[in-house]
Amino acid sequence: VQLVESGGGPVQAGGSLRLSCEASTDTSSIYCMGWFRQAPGKEREAVAIIDGDGRTVYAESVKGRFSISKDNAENSLYLQMGSLKPGDTAKYYCASGPARPAILGTRWCSQERTDYNYWGQGTQVTVYS
Repeated sequence: VQLVESGGGPVQAGGSLRLSCEASTDTSSIYCMGWFRQAPGKEREAVAIIDGDGRTVYAESVKGRFSISKDNAENSLYLQMGSLKPGDTAKYYCASGPARPAILGTRWCSQERTDYNYWGQGTQVTVYS
């Protein structure tokens, strides 16, 4: 699976950006997809995850400001970011991976970067005040 991100760039604090990630394969066959970010000197962290049933999980720091979505017809993943803050400055990565073992019959998606096996090259988002 190849993943290619786009849509990053500089943006003023309070502004919005929409990141896109185009996959080389049918995204309906990928159970877990997500956006991660990595700021200089920090570890890569999960920002938003979406599973094959449409359930979403967000980092506390972006809840209410970011929205993840997936369009299987376009084989694409999106991240709509609003009310951006300088603290959101980072390189943003698209990732995909398998569902985690079912718990009580329900598959789920991890927020751990080590559980994702395909990554894009990243797109830089810089929020200036």
